[in-house]
This record gives sequence, structure tokens and C-alpha cells, in this order.
Amino acid sequence: MRGHFITFEGGEGSGKTSVIEYLKDYFTDLGHNVVVTREPGGIEIAEQIRDIILSKENTAMDELTEAYLFAASRRQHLVERVIPELEKGSMVLCDRFVDSSIVYQGYARGIGMGKVFDINKVVIGDFMPDLTLFFDVKPEIGLKRIMDNSRNMNRLDLEKVNFHGKVYDGYIKLMEKYPSRIKAVNAERDIEEVKLETIKIVEDFLNDLK
Repeated sequence: MRGHFITFEGGEGSGKTSVIEYLKDYFTDLGHNVVVTREPGGIEIAEQIRDIILSKENTAMDELTEAYLFAASRRQHLVERVIPELEKGSMVLCDRFVDSSIVYQGYARGIGMGKVFDINKVVIGDFMPDLTLFFDVKPEIGLKRIMDNSRNMNRLDLEKVNFHGKVYDGYIKLMEKYPSRIKAVNAERDIEEVKLETIKIVEDFLNDLK
């Protein structure tokens, strides 16, 4: 029986990474085989591509170069990690997937959401998440969290606030386009409330499959 592919999206500082780890423990305790991974990255080749994409030294990177590097990383991660785990029946929790490219490169960079999706169709075919959770946090709040937590800043973190505002707007547009797949989580609240809401969304999704 095929597993479930659940992805987590949001702007910088949305808190999704912390919640993913909590969900892993929660659903593992319920008997699920849970695998946590991320994009870009998740496996060795994709992690090497991640280092190139996010390096603060690569400020001259062209928008299309960036989009294709994300797509290349995604392809390797998909065929080497995600699909094999799903075929084993695992619940795969992935920190970012194709929606990030559509929003960051397609909308915020101005390449075009449709064009970036077409680029990624070559590498993912018809493969899409079963469920996507969008961690809804205003850009100024997310960026303040990064500063307060003294997180190591990467090349995308250092973009201007206007860029992060476009990222947020892009996610809203995607959520409106795919309301049955993408569910919003109010991630501006206390982390415990966010965890509870996220669990409810995932459990409702699993119950609808029964």
C-alpha cells in the first residue's frame, strides 16, 4: 500500500521545521513509519546542490539558474528518497516541495508561476503531494523570528522585505488555486497551538481516506 506524501510550506521563519519533528514523533507513536526529509536536500547529491543555491557568496546567481538548480535537486531527491519510501508505505513529511519553486522563483523572482511549474513538470511528471500545509506567517514576523533566534542566514534570508512579501502573496495565490490540497495553519500563534492544529489537519486527511 502506497504511503502518504505530506509537504510543509511557508516563508522564512514560519516555524514549520520544528512542527515537522513533533509530527514525526506523534505519528510514529501511533504506529506509522514516518520519514522526515527536506528540499533542497534530503540526500547527498541534493544537499550539495543546496549548498550552492543557499551560499551567501552566490549573489550573482541568475533567476533561471536558481530555478533549474532547485528542479535538479528535486528530481534526485524524489527518485532516490521520496518515491522509494512511499512505495514502502511510509508517511513522508517533506519540508518544502514544488510549491516553493513556484512561489519563490515563479512569483517572487518574476519568472512566472506557470513557467516554473512547467520546468518542474519535466522532473516530477504528475507527482504531487497528497496534502500540503501552508504555515501562514506575515513576512515581517517570520524575519524577526530568524533574527531573534540568531539563525545562520542564507542567501534567501538576506533578500529584501519586498521579496519576502511577494513570497507570501504567492503562497496565498497557490492556496486559492488548490484549496483541496493546500491547507493553511495560523503559525503566528503559540507553537503548541500550531502543533495541535497541524495534527488535526493531518488526522482529518487520514480519516477521509478510510
